[in-house]
Amino acid sequence: MISRRNIRVKVMQTLYTLDAQEQTVKPGEHVRILQKHFDHSRQLLVYLIYSITEVARYAETDSMVRSNKHLPNEQDLNVNIKLAGNEILWKILEDLSWQKALGSDKPQLHVDKELIKKLYQELVATDEYKKYIAEPGRDRKSEKGILEFIFNSLLLPNELFESHVEELFMNWDDDIDMISQLLLGYLAKPGSINFQEIISKDKWEYARGLLQTVMDKKEVIMDLIKPKLKNWDAERIATLDMILMQMGVAEFLYFETIPPKVTINEYIDLAKEYSTPQSGQFVNGILDSIHKDLVRDDKMHKVNFKAS
Repeated sequence: MISRRNIRVKVMQTLYTLDAQEQTVKPGEHVRILQKHFDHSRQLLVYLIYSITEVARYAETDSMVRSNKHLPNEQDLNVNIKLAGNEILWKILEDLSWQKALGSDKPQLHVDKELIKKLYQELVATDEYKKYIAEPGRDRKSEKGILEFIFNSLLLPNELFESHVEELFMNWDDDIDMISQLLLGYLAKPGSINFQEIISKDKWEYARGLLQTVMDKKEVIMDLIKPKLKNWDAERIATLDMILMQMGVAEFLYFETIPPKVTINEYIDLAKEYSTPQSGQFVNGILDSIHKDLVRDDKMHKVNFKAS
């Protein structure tokens, strides 16, 4: 599930991209950049699921290759292909939304087939795999469990796989926690994700609204931030710190459903993770001071930015 924190990161990244551009932002460009960030998340999710399915389906490939040897032995002729028939795997493969994602995102063009082979060979050597193929019949728990094992215990810890994915997706570090939750939820319930609409309409409205608010109300927002910077050299304030403070003040003023304390804590955490070692304390001090002033002056009346 894409959380508000994930959305804030995407909005922060979009604002940072726009700040770095020297030319004037074209109409609608900010929304296109924001959408592109979410598209990258979807593409990462699709690629990771595809990698799992390819490792699982390699059981059949392995069987064919070994049986076609010039002089196959008994083991070559009796490769266990139970994994290739995994019921959850086939529910994924038959999911219409998944099939559309394969057509649009084309993960098959980027897969490292030799790496998939190595991952499969590592899998068949594990006790978990041996236990899986030894079980008679098909149990939903074990069907799901072996696919989760491929992801959690083979793909994620594998340095070669991580390096491979990082080359394809610059958003790997930012998105992997969120994408892991989405992926494991999908394995538990294939067909539960609409890959053509990775973010729900209400969350997209929040993301676009937050971005638009910071841009449209920047003067109002900066009028509250600037007085708090009198003891700071504005030139030395990290760009991300300024962006995060602008986003925080925007939420103070224009997002009725978000408590101010939640806003402050969220932006402290983002500053710590994405900016400088001192940024968490700095952003906390500025936002907390602005919040206290708004409460003191009875100006903490949130109004949707569209109505302001």
